[in-house]
Amino acid sequence: MKYFYAVVHKDEDSAYGVHFPDLPGCFSAADDLEDVVPNAIEAMELWLEDQAEPAASSVTAIREQAAEDLAEGAFLIAVPRMTTSGKLTRVNLSLDMGTLAAIDTAARDRKLTRSAFLAEAARNEIQGRH
Repeated sequence: MKYFYAVVHKDEDSAYGVHFPDLPGCFSAADDLEDVVPNAIEAMELWLEDQAEPAASSVTAIREQAAEDLAEGAFLIAVPRMTTSGKLTRVNLSLDMGTLAAIDTAARDRKLTRSAFLAEAARNEIQGRH
């Protein structure tokens, strides 16, 4: 998994604005701080649907590019870029029996397999969608 760094701006009486120096024209916004990363992920995924995926710049390079914004109070976030290969891999996990029972109940309630539930839960946690 790799990360693209985004610059987050917040002016008084406005939403958080987000842009990606590595993804020209990719912007996002959020009214609440906890929605910044999930909204940025959504914008990034939509932008990448129509574009070739560029290499992600280092945080040092992004800091240099965004120096003026950062001096004015903006901050950086690391936005995870998750891709799927379509190739399943069997893994062995050790879990507390009570936790496993709760996972199985939650998966059943959502009409998912245990594997699908755990994959979705992990994706949601990594992307801040919990």
